[in-house]
Amino acid sequence: MAKAAQIFRCGECGWTTAKWVGRCGECQAWGTVEAAGAPRAGAVAAGPVAEAARPIAAVGLEVARSRPTGVGEFDRALGGGLVQGAVILLAGEPGVGKSTLLLDVSARWAHEAGRALYVTGEESASQVRLRAERTGALADHLYLASETDLSAVLGHVEAVQPSLIVLDSVQTVSNPATDGAAGGVTQVREVAAAMIRVAKERGIATILVGHVTKDGGIAGPRVLEHLVDVVLQFEGDRHSRLRLVRTIKNRYGPADEVGCFDLTDTGISSLADPTGLFLSRHAAPVPGTCITVTLEGRRPLLGEVQALVATSALATPRRANSGLDSSRVAMVLAVLERRGNVRLSSSDVYTSTVGGAKLTEPSADLAMMLAVASAASGRPLPPALTALGEVGLAGEIRRVVGLQRRLAEAERMGFTTALVPADPGPVPAGIKVIEVADVGQALAAAVGGVA
Repeated sequence: MAKAAQIFRCGECGWTTAKWVGRCGECQAWGTVEAAGAPRAGAVAAGPVAEAARPIAAVGLEVARSRPTGVGEFDRALGGGLVQGAVILLAGEPGVGKSTLLLDVSARWAHEAGRALYVTGEESASQVRLRAERTGALADHLYLASETDLSAVLGHVEAVQPSLIVLDSVQTVSNPATDGAAGGVTQVREVAAAMIRVAKERGIATILVGHVTKDGGIAGPRVLEHLVDVVLQFEGDRHSRLRLVRTIKNRYGPADEVGCFDLTDTGISSLADPTGLFLSRHAAPVPGTCITVTLEGRRPLLGEVQALVATSALATPRRANSGLDSSRVAMVLAVLERRGNVRLSSSDVYTSTVGGAKLTEPSADLAMMLAVASAASGRPLPPALTALGEVGLAGEIRRVVGLQRRLAEAERMGFTTALVPADPGPVPAGIKVIEVADVGQALAAAVGGVA
C-alpha cells in the first residue's frame, strides 16, 4: 500500500499545505503551521445520540439561568452573572488587575454560591494568599492550587468538586502528552478543549485567563474565541485607577456591555457611577474645557476635553494629544481653521482628556472643537454646557447614535444646556437643547463667534 501523504495545517484558520512553511498562506500568521494527520475520506454512519431531540418549546431554561457573583460590574459585563457550564475567556495586559478581580469574584462566589477553585500557573500559592489577605478575598470554600500540569489541574477538579473554576492563565498550563511548549498554539488548544469538556460535562462555570499580543489582541489560536461562550477584554491605563471590562462575545446576554472598576492598593471595587473620574473641578470657569458624553457599549459616560493653545516658537507648530484619536484631532483642527476662521497655523495646540479616559468616537468632535476655540479666544464656555456631535469636513455638525441616552445622562449629572446637531428628536425636559447645523453656529452659540 502507498504511504499516506503528510499534510500540514494552520492552527489559526485551518489552511492546509503539503509541506511545512513558516507563514500561513491564508491568514499570514507566523509559526502556526503544524503537522496533521493525512486526510481520510469515507462515509460517516449514523450513531447513538446523547439525548433525543425535543421541540424547542419543551427545552428547559434553568440550565442557562445566570447567577450573580456579588461583583455588580462584573455581573453587568456578563449579562447578569455566571451560568453553570459556561466558559469565559478574560484577556488583558500584564498588571492590569485580572488576577485581583478574579480572586475577589472567587471569594464572593465561595461565600454565597458554593466551592470555588482558583488555579494559578504564574504565581505561587503563597503569593496569591498574600494578595487575598491584602484585598480581603479570604473564604472558607475558596480552594487554591498552583499547577502547570493539565492532569494535575483535572485532579484538583475531581478532588474539590467546585462550582466555579478560575484558571490563571491558560497559557501557563500544558499537557505532557501533547507536543509543543506551554503557551504554544497546540498546547493552548489542548488545555482549553479539556477545560471546556469538563465544564460542560459537570456544569461548572469556568473562567480562563488569557494573555494579549503586542497589538492588544487575545493571544493564542483564534479558534479559542469561537469555542468559549463569553469573551471579555480587561482594559485600563497603568497610570489611572479606572479599569474597564468590555464584553466582546456573549452567548447568554448582550455583547456590548461595559463594567467599570476602581483599582486601588486595597483591591478592586465596582464603579456604578464612574463619571466623577473623568471630570475636573474648577472654582471658576476656565477657557479650553468642554464636556461631552461618550457611549461605552450601551453605557453613557461623561468626559471632559481640555485644550491649550500657545504661540509657537517653532517653524512647524506642535500638535500633541492624550486620550484622543490623533487623526480626528488633526481633522477637527483643520476644519476649525478653514470653516471657523480660528487661526491656529502659528500656534502650538495641546489636547487631552481627564482621568485617563479615551475618547475615540466621533461624538467628541464638537466638544474638542469648542475646547480649542475657547482656548484660542481665552473665553470660557458657558457653565453647565455639554456638546455632542460629529464634525464633517464641510463644516457640518452630524448626528450621533444614542443621543437621547447621552442627553439623559447629562441631565442626571446636572447639565442644563446641550449643543446638539439639528433635529435631535425627543429630548429630556430638564435640559435646554441648542441645535447647531455647522461650525459657525456652534462657535457663535458657545464662545460668541470667532476669536
